[in-house]
Amino acid sequence: MNKKRWIILFFIVSIIVGIGIYYYVTNQNNNENNYKAEKTSSKNQTEENKTSEEKNKEEEKKQPQYKEEQVATFSTKIYSNDSARQNNIRITCNTLNGTTVETGNTFSFCNTVGQATTSKGYQKADIFDNKGRMKKGLGGGNCQISSTLYNAVLATPGLVVTERHAHSNYVPYIQKGKDAAVAYGSYDLKFRNDTGNTIKINASTDGNTITTTLISVKQV
Repeated sequence: MNKKRWIILFFIVSIIVGIGIYYYVTNQNNNENNYKAEKTSSKNQTEENKTSEEKNKEEEKKQPQYKEEQVATFSTKIYSNDSARQNNIRITCNTLNGTTVETGNTFSFCNTVGQATTSKGYQKADIFDNKGRMKKGLGGGNCQISSTLYNAVLATPGLVVTERHAHSNYVPYIQKGKDAAVAYGSYDLKFRNDTGNTIKINASTDGNTITTTLISVKQV
């Protein structure tokens, strides 16, 4: 092989090596740039997440915080095992449970519970008419719940009873003068909340007793 061919071969090899070096260096730079970009993106995402968390914490701090405190509770014994009465009591307790009365507002048992209808699941059970005669009526048993609530209200300072009616006959679950008869459209139990705080009503039954508990909800 003469000198000229050696020079041409050397030149070709040099070009090939140069191209290889170029692509190697370029690839390394690209990898490094991609790594830096990913690192920067990850850092930015972390900072964004951190900022988002901080914002959420700040928003939580801005939200009003409340403290609940039990102020009164009262229970009455259920003397009847009548399934219709038990059914009505469960429905009304579930409807009443969790009701809140803002300070300055007046609570109405009838407006809160509503009219007893078959569409709501109510059945006919023993009730008294206005002459003290026992008969069957939708929502029989509701008066025991209103009476139980009435006594919890009486034990809570700042709750002012504005309407209450006695039964037209003796009821076995509460002493005389402590009952509160209700009949949608005629007799109601009402009280005004002058406590300065929201009052929450919890009502429940286990089939043997009815319990109403009054909770004071204070902003802290």
